[in-house]
Amino acid sequence: MTNTPPLAPTAAPTPTLPRRLACWLYEGMLLFGVVFIAGYLFSTLTQTRHALDNRHAQQAFLFLVFGIYFTWFWSKGQTLAMKTWFIRVVDRQGNRISQGRALVRYLLSWIWFLPPLAAGDLFDLPGGEITVLTIGWVLVWALLARFHPERQFWHDAWAGTRLVHHQPPEPPKRKK
Repeated sequence: MTNTPPLAPTAAPTPTLPRRLACWLYEGMLLFGVVFIAGYLFSTLTQTRHALDNRHAQQAFLFLVFGIYFTWFWSKGQTLAMKTWFIRVVDRQGNRISQGRALVRYLLSWIWFLPPLAAGDLFDLPGGEITVLTIGWVLVWALLARFHPERQFWHDAWAGTRLVHHQPPEPPKRKK
């Protein structure tokens, strides 16, 4: 494992909000494959024949799979979507984050979804209204990053992490 030199907290700029949200959406598209494979594995192992059977157990299983996925990749520095958008997650000193800190970041990142889902459950809202509430909350939560001194998302600030721009070095050119 190579140790990358630490970055000074101000050395790497914070990616713009539109770029971070584009990365977030791309991550969601990539997670479709993770959900498909994990759901297929769960359904096969539990012999689930109907989509609503064992749904709470399947949700818990997917929560665990997502936790493993994000904790593993964040502790390495970035997911595939983050590589595509040249974004890296680091600690406040600019170093790679530990798996423990990545797990804390994962748990805190659920603030993107839990408030509208809890409100939907509390007020017994139909699925369409929960969807609108979730989209609204995601936009509000994203815009709240403008109030952070470094324009970081608040769950990153609470987890002791930062999203930074990371342009990988150009590979050396081969001599002919």
